[in-house]
Amino acid sequence: MSKIPAYYGFWYHLGSWLLKTSSWLVLLFLIMPILVIIPLSFNVEPFFSFTEGMLTFQPEAYSLRWYSAIFSDDKWLLAIKNSFLIGFFATLLATVLGTCAAVGLARDDMPMRRLITALLLSPMIVPLIITAAGMFFFYSDLGLAGNYLGVIIAHAALGTPFVIITVTATLTGFDYSLARAAINLGATPLRVFFDIIMPLIRPGVISGALFAFITSFDEVVVILFMAGPQQRTIPRQMFSGLREQINPSILAIATLLILMSIVLLITIELLRRRATRMRGIEQIE
Repeated sequence: MSKIPAYYGFWYHLGSWLLKTSSWLVLLFLIMPILVIIPLSFNVEPFFSFTEGMLTFQPEAYSLRWYSAIFSDDKWLLAIKNSFLIGFFATLLATVLGTCAAVGLARDDMPMRRLITALLLSPMIVPLIITAAGMFFFYSDLGLAGNYLGVIIAHAALGTPFVIITVTATLTGFDYSLARAAINLGATPLRVFFDIIMPLIRPGVISGALFAFITSFDEVVVILFMAGPQQRTIPRQMFSGLREQINPSILAIATLLILMSIVLLITIELLRRRATRMRGIEQIE
């Protein structure tokens, strides 16, 4: 941590303190609604509020009954299986498409690069309800609504922009003379990609894949339009639970999702630091 110079006066120290305090307050404002979910998921009673026993930290007021209820309910098990299944294949498709698009868009001689980039990133900008409605009418004509293939393609379309952004950022400053040298030495374009370009952009590809997976895993609007009863995912099941039968099982699955998100975010941060080191940029802490 850098030492504050002695010549900085009162107003600098006051401004620095106010900045740090306001930053922590904003962080607390954003994270408190999430943190409240975790202790409520251990409530022994079927309520969405703190009981007197929980507030006084009585052991009998806490229980794992709602976590065990998740894994004994066929609907939750189907939702968990679908979320991972759809998320995996949607991520795989989005990663391939997004990486290919980013490699092409990173070249200066790409025609209409700005227009194509805007079109590819439009799923991030257009309101999701409009995108979901358009997908439903389009995929219904193709017979893809209400089956796994349609949901996977729809989720891949939503995750592809995240892959494009992360891979394009990784390709910033890439020295294409390495690729040209390999081609001059007789390497095929496919080998140049996998042996030269891919090792350098791998952290960005993995980060984009994680973002695409999170997008698919948390998505509910498209599922409401596109999925049938057999394609019910965790967010869809949570949405149904809030309407049909409210119990802390929703809070328990939400806690598990929070833990999974934390693991994924830590992984993304580690990959970002690795990509920074690979580009030879010294990070100043």
